[in-house]
Amino acid sequence: MEKKTLVLGASLKPNRYSNYAVQRLVANAVETVAFGLRTGQVSGVDIETTLVPYKDVHTVTLYLNPKRQIAYYDYIVSLHPKRVIFNPGTENPEFYAILKANGIAYEVACTLVLLSTNQY
Repeated sequence: MEKKTLVLGASLKPNRYSNYAVQRLVANAVETVAFGLRTGQVSGVDIETTLVPYKDVHTVTLYLNPKRQIAYYDYIVSLHPKRVIFNPGTENPEFYAILKANGIAYEVACTLVLLSTNQY
């Protein structure tokens, strides 16, 4: 797959959906990068704690509640991803409008479901 994905809100805790998303993305051969509050690794992917200006990010998948997303609006837009996935609990109409104004598609979906149904 050629859909380099940034997991924003990645967690080292194995019981978190963001952790499982990193695992499943790697298992599906999706180039994966991650940002979270603590450094570490999940399935060989380094979790960064500083905002890296990644190139060629196709998808940003969000695991941050809407209030926490505000601090990352400019960063996400600056990456020029093709799409942003709003996983359950991250729905944010304010951010949808910003993405739309910048020509970035968004989906209200579950990354794990998209991967498991071959719709990613």
